[in-house]
Amino acid sequence: MAERKNRKPDWVIAKERAKKASAAETIWLFGLHAVRDALANPARERLRLVVTQNALDRLGDVAGMEPEITDARVFDKVVGLPPDSVHQGCALEVRPLGWASLTEIAVTGQGLPLVVALDRVTDPHNVGAILRSAEVFGARAVIAPARHAAPETGALAKTASGALERQPYLRIGNLAEALEQLKQAGFTVIGLTGEAEAPLESVLDTVGTRPICLVLGAEGPGLREKTRETCDHLAKIPFAGAFGSLNVSNAAAISLYATANRFTSP
Repeated sequence: MAERKNRKPDWVIAKERAKKASAAETIWLFGLHAVRDALANPARERLRLVVTQNALDRLGDVAGMEPEITDARVFDKVVGLPPDSVHQGCALEVRPLGWASLTEIAVTGQGLPLVVALDRVTDPHNVGAILRSAEVFGARAVIAPARHAAPETGALAKTASGALERQPYLRIGNLAEALEQLKQAGFTVIGLTGEAEAPLESVLDTVGTRPICLVLGAEGPGLREKTRETCDHLAKIPFAGAFGSLNVSNAAAISLYATANRFTSP
């Protein structure tokens, strides 16, 4: 009986296991550009570098790592990448990046007072492209739920073209709560949806130069109801012609450009 009484509650055991699993989690980054940027990032914990001789010759500085040189014909088996991965004979095993809290990055982080929030955007190629646009237009962070969103993967990193190493990508527990946090920090939250009546430009006119969080949903289902309710405004990107649907990464690039221009124009 005494042994059972001293046993930790199931929820505590589950939390400890999840924490250990998270600490043990690793991902494979692949492709010369993604690997080169990860090697140059002092914040990235690097574990294993697998390359062909040709890739090693092209890679350059390996940041003090001891590369494992393998034959191109067995590279996929050695690393265990998906068969459609365009790895260029180069893969780096790493741990996910750790960033500061949402409030710290949003309020005092580098870049414009601009944040992008993603609601159930699960395609790593879309998220990678959005990270790249966010970096180009000076956003402080891209945030997404820890569940039902694209995690750090090699495919995401390759599409991000190096931005994953520099652009904060924060996985948060609850999107609506994170948006409320941003609102308390002075941000105006604008949800992008084709069903909105007001175009983005007119909504931005009402907001002025206050900090802004742009919220984009997955293609098809769009923003969830709770997300819509949490937004201060809903806006659309005007279009001409019968076909009025944009890929989410394209919509992000356009809205980021329009919003960043408010902060940088004289």
